[in-house]
Amino acid sequence: MTYSHTIEILGAAFFGIAVVHTFLVGRILAYSHKFPKHSMTSNILHLLGEIEAVFAIWAALFMAVFIAIEGWTPAITYQKSLDFIEPFFIFAIMVVCSTRPVLTAARQGILFLSSVLQKIFRTPAILTDLAVVLIVGPLSGSFITEPAAMTVTAFMLNSMLQKESSKLIYALIAVLFVNVSIGGALTPFAAPPILMVATKWNWDFQFIMTHFGWKSALAVMVNALGLILIFRKQFSESCITLKTVESRLNAAHAEIPWTVTLVHLLFVAGIVATAHYQNAFLGIFLLFMGVASVTQRYQDHLRLKESLLVSMFLGGIIQFGAFQKWWLAPLLAGMSDVILFKGAVALTAITDNAALTYLGSQVESLTEASKYALVGGAIAGGGLTIIANAPNAAGYSILSQKFPGGIKPLNLLIAALLPTAVAIFFLWVL
Repeated sequence: MTYSHTIEILGAAFFGIAVVHTFLVGRILAYSHKFPKHSMTSNILHLLGEIEAVFAIWAALFMAVFIAIEGWTPAITYQKSLDFIEPFFIFAIMVVCSTRPVLTAARQGILFLSSVLQKIFRTPAILTDLAVVLIVGPLSGSFITEPAAMTVTAFMLNSMLQKESSKLIYALIAVLFVNVSIGGALTPFAAPPILMVATKWNWDFQFIMTHFGWKSALAVMVNALGLILIFRKQFSESCITLKTVESRLNAAHAEIPWTVTLVHLLFVAGIVATAHYQNAFLGIFLLFMGVASVTQRYQDHLRLKESLLVSMFLGGIIQFGAFQKWWLAPLLAGMSDVILFKGAVALTAITDNAALTYLGSQVESLTEASKYALVGGAIAGGGLTIIANAPNAAGYSILSQKFPGGIKPLNLLIAALLPTAVAIFFLWVL
């Protein structure tokens, strides 16, 4: 489908404004507190200060301009051409994975592995727990999908972290984002930027594992262990062990029958298995909602609002995707392999890595080396900003209470430079 050059330029301009807006949300949120609470002005500014709403707001304004210039029918035709499977999937998997039975099962599995490692290496419980969470959690994204891995890992980190400094929490979330982005690169179906091109370029499991997988796994481990080594004192003072978390939750809630846990895990497996078939996983999700209502005794409140905001965030990005092709595809086609890798890392920060690789796959002149450079750079740069990788929005939503006044995108960018450099080393230099 082709669009007038005016619409293409406006689409890129509105997208650019939205990107700039994400860097200003902290200031807008702080400014909203200067007005009476619940006043119209305060509420509007608070909405503009919610990072999950940014792209949806500007996408809505852009569509209003689209309709004014092109008319209603072209706008509807454009909407019908978009694929919103990913936002719907993230909504469903985030709700299910944030339930108490799923989180308890994941926590107990991590706790078992951590306990074994503690006995073997005689390492401190808190630091070992964190290491296992930051390594196994992201790497599991290669099998249960990155959004599910991000949700479960972020919740475990949130439960362990009792007090934090600004420096510590930014470093932690930066490593989480980078590790999830590269941790899904062991298979061809889990990381969105790889999924976008795997079928078209005939990248099978063996290809992904030999070209990306082992390098990504090493980078995940180095990032996690490096973070813990640097902040070991702060983590020891600010965190509690998973065993303590488990004890507190067991004292506060009824014990979950194994049958309830098994049913929830089957729902996770069903949604993951049908991740590319919207009608199927939404049907499974609706059935899950019924099961959740009859197992309410073993549930916390379902994170419907938070999951919906994350989906809205990603939907807004998708709304702009088609209008970046006119400038992005020629830019990618004109780069050498080295420049393409570096350019992919940088462009991922403002375009979403899956959108970047999808647009790159439309360039027919890419060599095999250029394809690797594009995808490698896209996954390496997936932790630089919240919009760089789709699951990042889910992770921030879960950990947002650790950021008084909201996350500062520039601080995240700075904190992510070191773990991103590690990813670059393993994916390009090694």
